[in-house]
Amino acid sequence: MANRAPVATRNSALIAMIADEDTVVGFLLAGVGNVDLRRKTNYLIVDSKTTIKQIEDAFKEFTAREDVAIVLISQYVANMIRFLVDSYNKPIPAILEIPSKDHPYDAAHDSVLSRVKYLFSSESVASERR
Repeated sequence: MANRAPVATRNSALIAMIADEDTVVGFLLAGVGNVDLRRKTNYLIVDSKTTIKQIEDAFKEFTAREDVAIVLISQYVANMIRFLVDSYNKPIPAILEIPSKDHPYDAAHDSVLSRVKYLFSSESVASERR
């Protein structure tokens, strides 16, 4: 382990968050937060005053940033911009839907899980044909 190469800071990737205050604060306390030189953060706290346009803009910004590897988004927030989440098809940054304190996780609405199920069902059909 001592021979492990250090992680280069400029090549490091961030985790971006779009979620309610409690979820974001929890991840910030864990060290996920970042503010760059232009005072841009890697998170958006969604509350009752946050507009869908702000959520859409944050999602587009985080998925376009080269320094973001994962975008964590609360599932109930993802449902507000479901068309954007479902149409996003790049591998990096990965979009992961997470539950929040007030809104339980619903596997039926998880876009990643539905894609995985589709791939496995396609593989099952393909393997049966062999």
